[in-house]
Amino acid sequence: MSNFDMLMGRRSERIVKKLGANSKICLLSSDIIFREIVDKKVIIMVCNTRIKHVIPGIMQAAKELGAIVGFELAKSEGGIDGGYTGQTPQIFFETIIDYAEKEKFYLPFFIHADHLQVKNTSTEEIESTRELIKAQIEAGYTSFGIDASLNEIPDNIKITAELAPMISATGSGLEVEVGEIKALSKGGELTTVEEASAFISELNRRNVQPNLLAVNNGSKHGNYASGEEVHIDLKRTGEIYEAIKSYKVSIAQHGITGTPLNLVGEFADYGIRKGNVGTLWQNIAHKYLPEELMERMKKWAEENNQDIKKATAVFKEEIDNVNEDCKEKIKKESLIQARAFMHAFRAKGTVEMI
Repeated sequence: MSNFDMLMGRRSERIVKKLGANSKICLLSSDIIFREIVDKKVIIMVCNTRIKHVIPGIMQAAKELGAIVGFELAKSEGGIDGGYTGQTPQIFFETIIDYAEKEKFYLPFFIHADHLQVKNTSTEEIESTRELIKAQIEAGYTSFGIDASLNEIPDNIKITAELAPMISATGSGLEVEVGEIKALSKGGELTTVEEASAFISELNRRNVQPNLLAVNNGSKHGNYASGEEVHIDLKRTGEIYEAIKSYKVSIAQHGITGTPLNLVGEFADYGIRKGNVGTLWQNIAHKYLPEELMERMKKWAEENNQDIKKATAVFKEEIDNVNEDCKEKIKKESLIQARAFMHAFRAKGTVEMI
């Protein structure tokens, strides 16, 4: 049996049924991937592709380097209502699979539900996330990130343990979060080793066995402002990893856009195995969208006092249907950037590792 056949044999029945028995698409659970690399100093890049034209460039880079990659949207980006990108779980799944078919992308990858945020302990808040998880499972997602980090740790544990079984029942991978991802200058606090260790230990006691833990190690989401320094505490990150790796849990790093690539290259030495890159792809797409379209998007954002990312859903049809020249420029730049990040993440050859 070839390596390819072995990997294809690790797809879940749910995914084979979704893709069709003859499909060559190797959509795996992230559980398979992260359990294999927990002790390896590599990082899997996971891309928030808010604008779809970046996807083929990312896939091409992964093919060139034999690198595993993931694609994700957060609850705010792609909820049941489509979020601020206009992509429902089903639309996002179909978009990724369509590009995989077009690009003949047959390497292993996963589709992740990022930041399934539960902001408080209300039944309404928990149930809204539960319904989204159901929709994502039905769509074909193979990895999930429960984020109840806005709650006190005992409530975070309770909420996570309540939602996790429906995910583990599908064999999908699981990411959890302790310590809100928020810049220290904005009031964020570094996650302590004790908090992280107690959190994972208690989840395991409740039969919840995550693959990844997202912590606040000083990073932030979105772009860094001009002159703003990156403050990621790798020492603390490494200490947390050492405390939880016996549970087969490694670190998920949020907020990488704007981090110098030479610093990114050090992350793997501190137990980081999943690196989220999101805003970068939006920046690339915006750079090559028609100038007239971008002007209208900026005007909408200003008039509605919103971040430019919120214009994505409003202008989705126009963005999706830009001319071939725009698409090709976005693909080319995405390939260059994806290649650079995969090299920095030491992700070359990660397909062979599993």
